[in-house]
Amino acid sequence: MKTEIGMKRPAHFKEYWPGMYNFFSHYEYVSNVPQPLFLITTLKENGKVNACFHSWSAFSGDSGGFYAVMPGLMKHTHTYKNILRDKEFCINFLSVEHYEACQATIKENDEDNDELEAAGLMAETSTVIKPPRVKEAFLSFECKLHCDMDLSGKNISTMVIGQVVNAVVDGNHDNAAELCGEKGFMYYVHAPKNPVTGDGENAGAIAVLMPARVE
Repeated sequence: MKTEIGMKRPAHFKEYWPGMYNFFSHYEYVSNVPQPLFLITTLKENGKVNACFHSWSAFSGDSGGFYAVMPGLMKHTHTYKNILRDKEFCINFLSVEHYEACQATIKENDEDNDELEAAGLMAETSTVIKPPRVKEAFLSFECKLHCDMDLSGKNISTMVIGQVVNAVVDGNHDNAAELCGEKGFMYYVHAPKNPVTGDGENAGAIAVLMPARVE
């Protein structure tokens, strides 16, 4: 049975925490589209490394350029302010074995912290931009800010679009089987809800791809 859900949040969709449906649309919890997880690295004003564990993004382009399209970046974050100030950032994809370290960057976010170092990850010098890459990443995109847009007009989150100006790819990740296992991309499924009852858990799932077929 299919359930239709309109733009207004159903009354039986209860909050797990205050402001939940301000920061995230109710569609987030009933669509449950898996999203790739990655670390965004920027530099703070004091030169220390900032790291942001992020999802909700797409990557595509044509002969005019390749772009990282990142909606859902909260405007109050250090990451957004750093990107606006310096006009550059780095996107780093790590395998699920580094999940705990990526999570640690969320807690180790004091202004004087090097957030990669505090999380037990290693920085390496980028080629085109100042923010570093993450050495443990199997894929990194060095990006220049292309534009940002407040899609909802609520001044809560923004869509940042970066143009990839340099990509660094691990030579061991050159086939679909590698990219689809536990050494490949991490994905996030965000706290799914039953659209009929509104029931669910205040927890998401970390996932990896498993190939059904490789062509």
